[in-house]
Amino acid sequence: MKKHHFNTNINRGSCIRAVTPTLNGEKAIASWQVDTANPNKVLTVTGDVTEEQVLALVEDAGFKAQKA
Repeated sequence: MKKHHFNTNINRGSCIRAVTPTLNGEKAIASWQVDTANPNKVLTVTGDVTEEQVLALVEDAGFKAQKA
């Protein structure tokens, strides 16, 4: 499994709730979390997904992300 880190604009609980169905719906993602205390709002994703897949999922959920 790979671990990917992304800087995002997911900055509070309501944003996390909004992105949860999309990220939880991807079976290749084993786990994910957003560090909203970090100024870069770092999303950490573990699983058998590519960076491009995660970026597309985050965008589909209505948020922005870039490789950290």
